[in-house]
Amino acid sequence: MIPDREHWSSKTGFVLAAIGSAVGIGNIWRFSSVVGQNGGGAYLIPYLIAVFACAMPLMILELAMGRHFEGTVVSAFRSVRPEFRAVGWLLCAIIFLVLCYYLVIAGWTAAYTVFSLTGETVEFSAFTGGYLPVLFFLFTAVFTAVVISRGIQKGIERLSIVLIPVSLGILVILALYSATLPGFARGAAFLFTPDFSVLSDPLLWSAAFGQAFFSLSVGTGILLTYGAYMEREMDIPVSALLITLADLAVAILAGLVIFPLVFTFGLTPTAGAELAFTTLPRAFAAMPAGAVFAVAFFLVLFFTAITSSVSMLEVSVASLHESLGWSREKTTLILGCLMAAVGLPAALSYSAADLTFNGIKVLDFMDETVGTLGLPVAGVLLAVVFTWFLPRNVLEKEIGLPMSRIVHPLCRFVIPAVLIVTTAARLLSGIDSADLRLLPESRWIGTLLQAEGMAAIIVLVLMLIILLCRFNRCPFCARLLKKR
Repeated sequence: MIPDREHWSSKTGFVLAAIGSAVGIGNIWRFSSVVGQNGGGAYLIPYLIAVFACAMPLMILELAMGRHFEGTVVSAFRSVRPEFRAVGWLLCAIIFLVLCYYLVIAGWTAAYTVFSLTGETVEFSAFTGGYLPVLFFLFTAVFTAVVISRGIQKGIERLSIVLIPVSLGILVILALYSATLPGFARGAAFLFTPDFSVLSDPLLWSAAFGQAFFSLSVGTGILLTYGAYMEREMDIPVSALLITLADLAVAILAGLVIFPLVFTFGLTPTAGAELAFTTLPRAFAAMPAGAVFAVAFFLVLFFTAITSSVSMLEVSVASLHESLGWSREKTTLILGCLMAAVGLPAALSYSAADLTFNGIKVLDFMDETVGTLGLPVAGVLLAVVFTWFLPRNVLEKEIGLPMSRIVHPLCRFVIPAVLIVTTAARLLSGIDSADLRLLPESRWIGTLLQAEGMAAIIVLVLMLIILLCRFNRCPFCARLLKKR
């Protein structure tokens, strides 16, 4: 159990914090990009199926396991079987590495918020041609660490209670304003009118399932960690439904903001980083009250990026805080420094330093390996361990018998199969498709290097875990030896 474990102060605080973990850049920037790359409304059909048939059941499982074990990712896995603690540490490592490069992108949103406040229109190539990306990366890293150091109620919950309603309110206002633009009808039609002929494309389904899991932050241990802070009277399925609907609402609102702008100003709906950080600012500069629109848009991007990064850091902080007995402040300081060190090469790769690995930007390499492949691996491991190695009545106690009859088989059979098949199809197809990557506009590194890079990362993490255990530095091993 987590030392001095806190609880959410209210159901509202928990739901807003969980929405903050789910709502991020993936809902606004990536969702619009992937919809554009897949022909608009047709993409929504497999996406909604993926959200409600797979992502939401896995969310319910995660929250239930977190509340049941009242611990972290590591201790929850260890409670199933002692040897599974290594799997818990592996999930911590995956989400921590994703966080390290995600903060770089969060820094971009912070930078463009400042640019919009000062009225500057800065080309993305000009921005990444200097060292400002590094400074803003460090800013977002420090900001994230400070919030986590303050704990659950005073840190994560207080931040979410402010930023999530503000972000939703801003998006609604921006969508209403977009409704006055000449391109609103075309934009709405593009977003909601399906082209059923493209539904036979397996890559469309792969992109939709990848976006659903990434957008809702399921299968990573984030919601398991948040579930540990839930009170018994909180209804997990209802909370999961609220989180899912809010996540969908943000994505749809973002589409209603972006696509009318795209069709009003003749932009390209398939663009990624260029759309968010170059062409949209140009459109803002050319439209009435564009300066206010720009500030509001980038503030939402920054707010949602920060709430997501905070949730990712909490997974590792909670696990180390529990296992080593350090104070939350000390744990956050050490992990914050490590986070800055690991993320710095990714930040430098999109700066004047142009840091590359074998000719590939470091950020792109991390996204294509630990992001694109690591997250599905984590989802499979989480679903398998908590359904194949635990009796179903454990889940029943948390969510009730009727709901467990639906969630348990989906998480036991369907979700692992879907994740394995879509990930394998992505690798075996050997097709370079921007909508299959978590970071739009990143460079495709090839399936062989993807697989080799992810395998190397997993091996290194497992070797570190084994090494710590071998020298009895793992606290769990030390406790087990004492008991013997």
